[in-house]
Parts: sequence; C-alpha cells; structure tokens
Amino acid sequence: MQVILLKDVKGQGKAGQVVKVSDGYARNMLLPKKLAMEATPANMKVLEKQRAQIEAQRAIDKQVAEDIKAKVEAKTVKVVTKAGENGRLFGAITSKDIAEAIQKEFLIELDKKKIDLDAPIKQTGVTEVTLRLFPGVQAKCKVDVVTE
Repeated sequence: MQVILLKDVKGQGKAGQVVKVSDGYARNMLLPKKLAMEATPANMKVLEKQRAQIEAQRAIDKQVAEDIKAKVEAKTVKVVTKAGENGRLFGAITSKDIAEAIQKEFLIELDKKKIDLDAPIKQTGVTEVTLRLFPGVQAKCKVDVVTE
C-alpha cells in the first residue's frame, strides 16, 4: 500500500514523502495514529500543494538552527556542581544537565537526546560537546564545569 507520510516516521521516511508499506502496518499503525494517509489521486493533489509549505517550513527551521548554532558557539555554558579533591565530581554531568544549563543560559529548549556526549563528565574544567540541532547543522558547545 502506498501512503503519504504526514509526520516523520523512523525507518520509513520524512513528512510529505510517498512510501510503500505493508497493508497491515498502514492500517494498524500509520493511519490510526494520523502519521500517514492513503496515496489516492485526490490526496496526491493536496500533497503537491502542501510540499511548498513543508519546504518553506524546513528552510525556516534550518535558519533557526543556524541562529542557535551561532549563539551557542559564541559563549561557554557554565554548569555549577559539587566536587571533591583534584576536581573530581560527586556524581557526573549528563546530557540532561547540559540541556538544562543551555535552557537557563540561552532560553533555548533543547532535547537531551540531541546532545552527543561520549561519557558523562566527571571532572571539572572545559569540555566540548556536539549539539545536533537540525539535519546537517551541528554546533560545538563548550561546557565549563565549576565547583560551588
């Protein structure tokens, strides 16, 4: 069955694409959850009209991501925590902590899953992390971990 995706579906495609999926997957998963609609000739005409809007929205989203990248790369995010001797932290700084610090500092809501952190930060000092803001737009953010 051919369907038009209304939202991004992992493993299938992006919103606005026409994809071929099994009948059961379409009827039991995609259609009831309003993730897709059948690819009828009438729906295809509607899709063509919406494609321009979708592309315009993606261009806007990419520009917003570029602006966020410029803001984040210009400053260092400061995370305050407790630490013991030799700068060793009590606990660790995770991507959730970094996301909260970015939100507090820049007033930008960022999902913790978009922060690439190899391992939790366990030492004070400056660490560089990668933020995946938009497909093709990544920002290098410096995180300064300091003690209270």
